[in-house]
Amino acid sequence: MDVMAMRTFVAVADAGQFQEAATGLSITPQAVSKRVAALERELGVQLFTRDARGARLTIDGQAFLPHARTFLHSAERAVASVRPGHRALRIDVIGRQLSLAGLLRGFHRAHPEVELDVVTLFDSDTAITAVRDGTIDATFRAVTMPGRQLPSGVEATSIFDEPLHLFTGPRHEFANAPALTPAQLAGRRIWMPGNLPGTEWTAYYDELATTFGITIDSVGPDFGIEPLLDTIAGSTTLATFVSEQTPLVWPAGHDLRRIPLKDPIPLYPTR
Repeated sequence: MDVMAMRTFVAVADAGQFQEAATGLSITPQAVSKRVAALERELGVQLFTRDARGARLTIDGQAFLPHARTFLHSAERAVASVRPGHRALRIDVIGRQLSLAGLLRGFHRAHPEVELDVVTLFDSDTAITAVRDGTIDATFRAVTMPGRQLPSGVEATSIFDEPLHLFTGPRHEFANAPALTPAQLAGRRIWMPGNLPGTEWTAYYDELATTFGITIDSVGPDFGIEPLLDTIAGSTTLATFVSEQTPLVWPAGHDLRRIPLKDPIPLYPTR
């Protein structure tokens, strides 16, 4: 539909007069009449009746008015979405349920006036390219892996280096350990079905596994965090890695354990 015709219709409905609507739109009353008439022809109904007091909405006009307002609001948001300085900030994160979710919630509480458009791209290369091209405004990724070269115009700054925890069920051999060293996990199976080839987090965990002789098992369908927690809770051999600040909630009967790693502390670098 013609946005200007819709805007003119709403202006007449609000003003109650074609003349006053024309003044507010900075056009002639004849132009207002033409726009309204064109809209009425498109809809096949009469939107206004005129009398000595001005323009009154017909029954059809009354029914159409709230939808016209919604249409104009959507059109304004569409334009604002690509207008620098007015559109929402487009932010890429690895996952919406990871520790970065808390960081974004904290930002929103501190700056409620700033609208965020949060997306999840495939990997850091895709995200960095999107930052370079202006498709997104920022990304939170481990972009400082060995050999990483950022393109011209893209900068990275450290946000936090997050300690890793071993995550087990209550019957796992390490379930009651107050802390573990990475060397104690040598030969153990760490189940991470969400690890995808070609992603920066998979490269990080592969390097961690190689350094300490750990087996990272990514076999199996990735059905999300809840099925992962269910499986870990019932297993005596499966464990996984989670970051220290990853927000997780599970049924009380699962009795899951988060065990800090130390000497050295593996840190996941977020930039």
